[in-house]
Amino acid sequence: QVQLVESGGGLVQAGDSLRLSCAASGRTFSLYTMGWFRQAPGKERDVVAAITWSGGSTYYEDSVKGRFTISRDNAKNTVYLQMNSLKSEDTAVYYCAAKQFGRTDQFSRSDYPMDYWGQGTQVTVSS
Repeated sequence: QVQLVESGGGLVQAGDSLRLSCAASGRTFSLYTMGWFRQAPGKERDVVAAITWSGGSTYYEDSVKGRFTISRDNAKNTVYLQMNSLKSEDTAVYYCAAKQFGRTDQFSRSDYPMDYWGQGTQVTVSS
């Protein structure tokens, strides 16, 4: 069993930066591929970024490439999402998710279910 708790969301202006954190419980955190998803009002939840247990493989959705960076610290059981040059279209609830032995290149598939989800943290970017 893995529990995920996100933090770091807030209200910022366009062009600002935020770093989201996702703290995981459980001793097997390193076995999980981790991802960040987001859901804007009236839209489906989509993947933003994903990272394997070693950090050796990452995935980014096209609209965040070059602006967002996903990383993890297995010693702290935490995964991060550094978000720079934020835009109003980045406004959404951001969710952390975990999939045991997951493939980062599959996280964008709607038929690739995650094993665990966090409760989400709101990010609002004002223009």
